[in-house]
Amino acid sequence: MTEILMPRLSDTMEEGVISSWQKKPGDPVAVGDVLVDIETDKAVMEYEAYEAGVLGEILVGEGETAAIGAPIAIVLPAGSEVPAQAAARPEEQSAGQAKEEVAVAAPAPAASAPSDPAPAPASGPAAPAPAPLNGTPRGTRPPSSPLARRLARDHGIDLATLTGTGPGGRIVRADIEAAVRAGGAAAPPQAQPAQPQPAQAAEPKAAPAAPAQAAGVDDADVERVPLNRFRKVAARRLTESKRNAPHFYLTREVDAEELLAFRATLNKALDPAKVSVNDLIVKACATALREHPAVNVSFTEDELLVHKRVNVGVAVAVEDGLLVPVIRDADRKSVSQIGAETRELAGKARAGRLSAQEMSGGTFSVSNLGMYGIASFSAVINPPEAAILAVGAVRDEPVVRDGQVVPGKRLSVTLSVDHRACDGATGAAFLARLAELLERPLLIVA
Repeated sequence: MTEILMPRLSDTMEEGVISSWQKKPGDPVAVGDVLVDIETDKAVMEYEAYEAGVLGEILVGEGETAAIGAPIAIVLPAGSEVPAQAAARPEEQSAGQAKEEVAVAAPAPAASAPSDPAPAPASGPAAPAPAPLNGTPRGTRPPSSPLARRLARDHGIDLATLTGTGPGGRIVRADIEAAVRAGGAAAPPQAQPAQPQPAQAAEPKAAPAAPAQAAGVDDADVERVPLNRFRKVAARRLTESKRNAPHFYLTREVDAEELLAFRATLNKALDPAKVSVNDLIVKACATALREHPAVNVSFTEDELLVHKRVNVGVAVAVEDGLLVPVIRDADRKSVSQIGAETRELAGKARAGRLSAQEMSGGTFSVSNLGMYGIASFSAVINPPEAAILAVGAVRDEPVVRDGQVVPGKRLSVTLSVDHRACDGATGAAFLARLAELLERPLLIVA
């Protein structure tokens, strides 16, 4: 018998949510079979079996959370018979348990009703059964995609209330988004039992000022959108970074005239392949980090970790928040390799299919908002890294060249640095070298 434990699928993962089981108790399992989809703090990932046998029991049901290392299932040796009790899915067990709890709890309100001297549920008219919702009998789980289930949980939507538009009535992402737009995310308010008003309540006391948040809840012009899991995790991690890491910021203006010209030449030579300005910046950062290893570090309470590999994270905006896939050994790759890998990882990020390896091991990050017209900004460090570069848009500005004011191209870059790991001079030296590489782009590929 082998226990399947909740794996650690990202550097920052602390617990995982079972998105969906791909096997059921009694199913044969081969090495490499996808057992389960697990939702981490960054994406939904497939987890494969590393041992053959028979899935004996599921210990953590779909939608439930388990800490890293906690058993989530049991695999029995091949040919084993699965006990009937173990074959019941945890969610089914939970549903049955919930029904029992409801059955026990139901008489309590009736017994407390003073107007009914003889509550007799057995002899009274049977309580009407809950009406099926949209044709789906209560208790019957409609087919749905893992992404749809995750979005439904994030927005508090009961899948049983929806009609899927996918193949075979499968609930897909568009159905969840339509439900959210239609107000499906708003959970019905819980009815509060009437409470006898104490005598003190009649005293004309001044009512405490309502908090601003409560006032917004009742505002018909305000839409309440529950935070999804990714947004919550990102909020927590960025808050910890900003609170724990003493940030300081260094900004340089870069003459981008040669950089744009070099990119145009490079794209003409690589046609039909293309590289972006950001690809050149990632490569330049990797080169500068190799020359300035004091920036390619992580701070811990007991020691400074100097990374021997240069792995550059590239921030990608996705619907659920922000993901940072990592270009490993970026200093050893060509600009065209970095460009192709970045586009592939960005596509995976937007599809929610990045693997743990593709999001872990970063030693430095680049965040570029130039495509949105942002001139300059300061980014929050992505822990445990010690620095992040924020890149603005290339601007047309008058510049002084050879004593003459001429039209020019300018680019603003801002380095956010963890002062526990780096000092100002170290960061400034790195930024100076980075600016030199960008202004003399042949050095990037030399």
